[in-house]
Amino acid sequence: MPLTPRSARPGRSDRPGRSGRSGRDHDRQILRLALPAFGALVAEPLFLLTDTVVVGRLPAPALGALGVASTVLSFLVGLCVFLAYGTTAAVARQIGAGETGRALRQGVDGLWLAAGVGVAIIVVVWPLAPSLVHLLGAEGELARQAVTYLRISLLGVPAMLLVLAGTGVLRGMQDTATPLLVSVGAFALNAVLNVVFVLGLDWGIAGSAWGTVLAQSLAAAVYLLLILVRYRAPFRPDLAGVRAAGSAGIALIIRTACLQVVLAVATAAATHMGEQQIEAHTVAIRIWTLLAFALDAIAIAGQAITGRALGAGDVAGARGATGRMVTWGVGSGVLLGLLVVLARPFVPTVFDAGPVVTAELLDLLWVVAALQPVAGVVFVLDGVLIGAGDRRYLAWAGVWTTIAYLPAAFLVDLQGGGLVALWLALGLWMAARLVTLSTRAYGTAWLVVGG
Repeated sequence: MPLTPRSARPGRSDRPGRSGRSGRDHDRQILRLALPAFGALVAEPLFLLTDTVVVGRLPAPALGALGVASTVLSFLVGLCVFLAYGTTAAVARQIGAGETGRALRQGVDGLWLAAGVGVAIIVVVWPLAPSLVHLLGAEGELARQAVTYLRISLLGVPAMLLVLAGTGVLRGMQDTATPLLVSVGAFALNAVLNVVFVLGLDWGIAGSAWGTVLAQSLAAAVYLLLILVRYRAPFRPDLAGVRAAGSAGIALIIRTACLQVVLAVATAAATHMGEQQIEAHTVAIRIWTLLAFALDAIAIAGQAITGRALGAGDVAGARGATGRMVTWGVGSGVLLGLLVVLARPFVPTVFDAGPVVTAELLDLLWVVAALQPVAGVVFVLDGVLIGAGDRRYLAWAGVWTTIAYLPAAFLVDLQGGGLVALWLALGLWMAARLVTLSTRAYGTAWLVVGG
């Protein structure tokens, strides 16, 4: 069914209140999806923090190597987040339109696309691993350990992408509880395996990578069983559908690539400052990721709610839910910022940081806390526009906000501005995202209905 602007459809109106939902109705719907999504999202960075704590017990430069390799891996997997986001929006639209069969068909197409992309990443990136870590400024033993971690982790990339696509299918079906159970189980296993492999068997940083590969592979198997058995989805690939899923994901890849470029440039700049600076930056990024995933729970609810509402032709419902989610985003951001301030004195001790790393980290956490309210709005609106299928705008917005950030980051690097200045440049980037996303959400171009 072609996507037609709502105003072009006869007999419908987008007057406020047409959906019949009150603010409390929206709150209940948001919480029903966001709370399990919050648990699933927070599980990942919490157990990644466990990885960081475990690897932090190893001699230097293991923690820095984890930061460098994780940046490359996060960039690669992050580029493929469209497998979750795009699938959520597509499946939710079909559910809203009453087309459950088409929803499952699109979900399976996403799974096949995930498997193919994952294998391609292994083939392409394996020989490039040394060059990629050197590109981030790693040399000597730091580079050697980073390559070890990266190459082992690449073996788990197909499973990671299947998990993304499988999560997107279930979220689009308005089920965020099952992904919570799978995530908690997988990341708990990952944490246990890290302790056993790294500290028990003395495998070093390689043990951390193997723990992640095994845990992600098990999670992928669970998603495949759920989708193919519980929902009886068709297993055979539809090549036209797989190609369509890939084409639809290009704009989201551009949007995500811009996000990953920003984070990669920040890591490269921190690496140039020295081993202690990259260690402090690595811990700060882990904490930022934990907070970002917490805020992203509302954004995931936004994807599912917006996609289903617009699929059913309910523009007023999409508008009303968006307003409520922005309110939740601001409140959550303020709360998380306060929690960072309260936890700030204790964070360096958790990571067994030395005096220099401690001083750098304590300064960075002020910036992390101050950015949380802005992040709350940015993540919510990003999720709403993804759910609406407004991919092209998100791609262009990503390009322009990255252009706003890069000169500031390069100036910090050239002038030796330090980690706080680098994170203030990240604050400029977040402010630019706030402007571009708020401007779009205020208008009507993204309110397109249909399955």
